[in-house]
Amino acid sequence: MQNYTKTELGKLEQIINQENGKAFLKNALQLTGCEISVNTMPAGAKLPFNHKHKQNEEVYIFLKGTGTMTLDTNTLDVQEGTCIKVLPDTSRTMEAKTELQYICIQAKMHSLAQWGLQDAELC
Repeated sequence: MQNYTKTELGKLEQIINQENGKAFLKNALQLTGCEISVNTMPAGAKLPFNHKHKQNEEVYIFLKGTGTMTLDTNTLDVQEGTCIKVLPDTSRTMEAKTELQYICIQAKMHSLAQWGLQDAELC
C-alpha cells in the first residue's frame, strides 16, 4: 500500500479553463483534514456572490496578479505574496484587476492540534 497520493494540475494558467476557474484537491488527493483549491480568475472577473462558512476558516495565498478582497465591509488590495486568513462568519467576495492566481485552504477552525516540529518525528 502506498502512503501518499499525487495529482497533476498542469499549468496554473490552464486552471482558468476548468469549471469556475478552480481545481479542488480534496477528492484528487483524498484529503481528510482540509480542502484546498487552486484558482485562476481572469482580469475584470468578480465572484458572483458573497459567502460565509459555518465552521471552516480559510487562508488565501495569492500567487500572481492583483485584485481586491472584500471582507464584511472592508476592501483589501491583494497581490502576489498577500496571505489572508478569513474567519468562518466573515462575508467574503473577490475581484481580479489583472489575472489573479491564488490557493485557498479551508479547515475547521480550532482543529489544528499540533504543527511544525511538534508534529515531526525524525526518522
